[in-house]
Amino acid sequence: MKIIVDTSIWIEFLKGNSLCFTHLQELLENQNVLTIDCIFAELLQGAKDKRERDIILAYWNNLPKVEIPDLYVHAGIYSYENKLISKGIGLIDCAIIISCHHNKAKIWTLDKKLLNVLQKDEIYVL
Repeated sequence: MKIIVDTSIWIEFLKGNSLCFTHLQELLENQNVLTIDCIFAELLQGAKDKRERDIILAYWNNLPKVEIPDLYVHAGIYSYENKLISKGIGLIDCAIIISCHHNKAKIWTLDKKLLNVLQKDEIYVL
């Protein structure tokens, strides 16, 4: 099973939150994690210093990436068709959902708004 790990989980992982850290480390070791550039762009945007930036980039460079042509156009269409902007779901979250669908993956997130619009079979639960 492939898991797309949302920014909220990566942040907890980088903080060393024991629940997220141990489990994500296991998923990484078993090569179950896919990533998307927008998630790592958010992580890099919030990096506290060069050391943290380098750690984030090291993960980015070693993880398999979701590659979907016109991802953000598809995300915009998906958002429009499902009226997601009115539910507080932005374009990045829509791109994550599209990536989940395209790769038959699950999403691991702490984002309550995102969790509210996902189907149960799209959510990764510990």
